[in-house]
Amino acid sequence: MPESLPSNPATKPRLQVKLLDERLHDYMPRYATQGSAGMDLRALLDESLTLEPGQCELVRTGLAIHIGDPGFAGLILPRSGLGHKHGIVLGNLVGLIDSDYQGELMISTWNRGTTPFVLEPFERLAQYVLVPVVQAELDIVDGFETSLRGEGGFGSSGRH
Repeated sequence: MPESLPSNPATKPRLQVKLLDERLHDYMPRYATQGSAGMDLRALLDESLTLEPGQCELVRTGLAIHIGDPGFAGLILPRSGLGHKHGIVLGNLVGLIDSDYQGELMISTWNRGTTPFVLEPFERLAQYVLVPVVQAELDIVDGFETSLRGEGGFGSSGRH
């Protein structure tokens, strides 16, 4: 088994976070384990919210996170247990947070399941993952150099 590299806290990016509701001091996003890729985001609700099958609601987090560095972006991703067990996923499938966005993080919450789901105040609802970003420059060309794949797509490389 490969030896894991030690984490260096000095190299971790620092993000500015604005709390839009004082109750969030007790519910700050955090990594559940040292190996966690995402920080849990919680539902900022004053009371339980029942999501009927097929219903989609925009749920507040009460947090504004400013990344600032254009070399990074934030992703809001669903929690796998909520999706698999209850059908609770993101209405936009993945939320992309640009480095210059400074508004409140919102979670488009969709019940794709077949039964109503009750979301409780401050329940863990989604994950926030910080990812590196590389911006590309586009060069207009008349054609591409050939490759083994060519223009094949959607199953062109086989099933197994």
